[in-house]
Amino acid sequence: MLQITLEEPGRFAARDVAEPARQPGQALVRVRRIGVCGTDLHAFAGRQPFFSYPRVLGHELGVEVLDPGSEPHGLRPGDRCAVEPYLNCGRCVACRRGRPNCCATLEVLGVHVDGGMQPLLTLPARKLHASARLDFDQLALVETLGIGAHAVERAAIAPDDFVLIIGAGPIGLSVVQFALLAGATVAVMDVSAPRLEFCRQQLGVRHTLTGGPGAADRLREIGGDLPTIVLDATGNPQSMAGTFELAAPGGRIVFVGLFRGAISFDDPNFHRRELTLCATRNATPDTFREVIRQVESGRVDTRPWITHRFALAEIPTAFPERIAGNPALLKAMISVA
Repeated sequence: MLQITLEEPGRFAARDVAEPARQPGQALVRVRRIGVCGTDLHAFAGRQPFFSYPRVLGHELGVEVLDPGSEPHGLRPGDRCAVEPYLNCGRCVACRRGRPNCCATLEVLGVHVDGGMQPLLTLPARKLHASARLDFDQLALVETLGIGAHAVERAAIAPDDFVLIIGAGPIGLSVVQFALLAGATVAVMDVSAPRLEFCRQQLGVRHTLTGGPGAADRLREIGGDLPTIVLDATGNPQSMAGTFELAAPGGRIVFVGLFRGAISFDDPNFHRRELTLCATRNATPDTFREVIRQVESGRVDTRPWITHRFALAEIPTAFPERIAGNPALLKAMISVA
């Protein structure tokens, strides 16, 4: 069984491994599709927090159930599923209060434990979300979309909000997708003209801007005032610190992106505007189910997202040469034979 392992920053290795052993409650699945995420790119570059090497990457997964195991949770062999890759304890205060996405001892596939860059995987059956209508490509995108959907949940967006989303990478685009579904006025800020064009042409965003000097004035022209909600999906500390100047009085800031380090802000400005600052992490099981419903209904179209395709065996050479640092790449999808 071919397994692709990130041995250290910048270097993958392919190896043959045995079929994984199973614990009670685990299902055996065949991995069919793997989406490449910013987390994978950061790990490859040596910039991913909470990460150690070697590691099998892959947490955006579309899988087929081979054996649902002793606790099947309604699954049957042959079911197509999205994977909720957040392995929570079920006992800590966050889990007890229905927040398993921020479990005190959370382990994420492909980050803290080995992920899906291999043909077979064992997972708790409760972490598999089946759909009879979605294909493996769509199912592999559910996790990315779930990040954006949960960020919008944390932002509590209402139709009368003016929402600014900073960063139009894959996670930022997933935020855009669900902010638009909430019915709000949405503006997107990014330094990449092609990403902003994607927002306009593929997602129907009416207002885009490149930021920099004059951004606040441009936002006032769009919304009549500064945004009531600002979501930053850049993972860039300068951008994140700048959100405190872009949110309207009484507004809300949501940090979607993550970086290694500290953020500082002007406390009098924070208090004067009575801003609310939120973090958002991963997504909940309910969010996964809602994303699947939205894709099944056609309200969320995943077709424009996938720009590049690779086979699993290509990854050791394709990742450094054609994926990492490729400005034309939006979402790479890996097929597993």
